Amino acid sequence: MREGKISPLPKHVAIIMDGNGRWARGRGLSRLAGHRAGADNIHRVVEWLVEYGIKYLTLWAFSTDNWIRPRREVLGLLRLMNEVIDREVTSCLENGIRLLVLGQIDELSQRLQSKIKRAIRLTRNGSRMVLSIAFNYSGRNEILDAVRKIIRDSIPAERVDEALFNDYLYTAGLPEPDLVIRTGGERRLSNFLTWQAAYSEYYFTPTLWPDFDEAEIEKALLDYSQRERRFGGLRASGGKGTGSGP
Repeated sequence: MREGKISPLPKHVAIIMDGNGRWARGRGLSRLAGHRAGADNIHRVVEWLVEYGIKYLTLWAFSTDNWIRPRREVLGLLRLMNEVIDREVTSCLENGIRLLVLGQIDELSQRLQSKIKRAIRLTRNGSRMVLSIAFNYSGRNEILDAVRKIIRDSIPAERVDEALFNDYLYTAGLPEPDLVIRTGGERRLSNFLTWQAAYSEYYFTPTLWPDFDEAEIEKALLDYSQRERRFGGLRASGGKGTGSGP
């Protein structure tokens, strides 16, 4: 276990896995080859973060915006999701990891929906980490879906506060991310966890996702450990923030 090597550690890490296409292009490979390399890296990153004692990990795998990509690439991404679900269920069960999938799942094929529901059911007792895969996900759509559900449930306006709203998000029951990492060099959230990341610390790295390894994880966690998290308050005496979120 690497837990205790760096302190404080984030409780919840969220990652925008960017750079698969550029990784492939730099090697003269197809974009799908890049996505496959990126999918293979998921397993390694999960194992490393479990070793650090990270309790919650959210990975953005497929945006609702990705449907406009070439059909061949979209179909390849959907096939990869099928493979990742099959592969990670076994790994999650062996390692005590609970698997969740966040997004508009009802828009996916019945076969993939069934696989997702089965994976969630089989791993529901995992206690070492909660691994959430954001698939067919959009932060704005998540907020709109929450608003629609609140209206359908006839919740009076005066009862709608942040706590209630959180219960209607895809991430209901999960803590907000302490650290959001984006690989690939871009410096924006791109509609990821729009509500939940309001007070997150952000870490941007030029490293492409398939190359994001244990050394890169350590750099990100070390950078986080040096931050002060005040959430609108004054600097606490003694330096570092709590590192545990609001």
